[in-house]
Amino acid sequence: MEWRRRPEARGALALLALALCAPGARGRAHEWFSAVVSTEYVDPQTNRSVRSVSESGRFGDSSPKEGARGLVGVPRAEDRDPEGCEAGTRFLVPGGRGAAPWVALVARGGCTFKEKVLAAARRNASAVVLYNEERHGNLTAPMSHAGTGNIVVIMVSYPKGREIVELVQKDIPVTVTIGVGTRHVQEFISAQSVVFVAIAFITMMIISLAWLIFYYIQRFLYTGSQFGSQSHRKETKKVIGQLPVHTVKHGEKGIDVDAESCAVCIENFKGRDVIRILPCKHIFHRICIDPWLLDHRTCPMCKLDVIKALGYWGELEDVQEVTAPESPPGGVSAADLSLTVPDGERSDAGSSESPSTSDPVPPCGASFKEDAGENTALLETGRSDAQCDGPAC
Repeated sequence: MEWRRRPEARGALALLALALCAPGARGRAHEWFSAVVSTEYVDPQTNRSVRSVSESGRFGDSSPKEGARGLVGVPRAEDRDPEGCEAGTRFLVPGGRGAAPWVALVARGGCTFKEKVLAAARRNASAVVLYNEERHGNLTAPMSHAGTGNIVVIMVSYPKGREIVELVQKDIPVTVTIGVGTRHVQEFISAQSVVFVAIAFITMMIISLAWLIFYYIQRFLYTGSQFGSQSHRKETKKVIGQLPVHTVKHGEKGIDVDAESCAVCIENFKGRDVIRILPCKHIFHRICIDPWLLDHRTCPMCKLDVIKALGYWGELEDVQEVTAPESPPGGVSAADLSLTVPDGERSDAGSSESPSTSDPVPPCGASFKEDAGENTALLETGRSDAQCDGPAC
């Protein structure tokens, strides 16, 4: 028996796939842009221009995605507000003159991003650059600063920010240029979709476990029935072997080879065919009737239970011999039947021996009459005074 995958398991997998692909499962997408940061200053020792460019910044969520340029200004040291959180914070802008555009550079922390941006905007900064905390290394973070207007806001890493701060504190003018970098899209899975996927996964596991238990129970029952069926067929085969067999001969008295046929294969009996004789006197080819009896136990013609007719009731493992049922009036019992079977043409040695011709009661002549409406023969005994010489006749 071939066990196939149950539709329930395929349905559970489809449920999980539906959960992952369902509308709204991925939540809203977060879009952000990196910033290209370019710094330029003149080294006072070598009097040479030093310029560096890197895509190391990140635009704030509410910042316009556009470029900005100006001298860098940092909170004055005497104000002791490096984060630029106070409303009156003053900025040091080396080289700044009048209304020239400048960019505020402040540290992260101390207050919200919005407060930092507004404090720098009050000092007419054209852009605000925040540098991350030292513990974050070279990383940047998203910034939420709604309500700050059209001022450009970016974040750079801690090493980059400290590098610029140290130059400005040495009163070296540093020009910073901000450009728009790469667009990034980050998708988030919504909380509802996480719950839905979890429920789908648990449901799939329960269905799979139930199917697995059902599969092994069915397999165990099937294996047990196979063992029982094999044992039962073995016992049935032994009982069938007790039925008499006969080898058909040409010119044999009592059977018309050209007229009689086996009801299983619908073929006429031929010389040297081995036939099996049932208790109901119906005859069939042995190779035809034996497999039939293994599966059905009954005569194909009259539906007689052959196993019970031989004296076995119920399960064959518990064999109980009983008296054979009496034959109907005018019928012939199995004990009254005797066929002449030459020793040289006896059936295979594996079958039980057929009735011997050396019985103490002289055999009566046997004749086979064709049963009307059927393609088989009923074996009947006809007494003949010329051949019988015993009290049984």
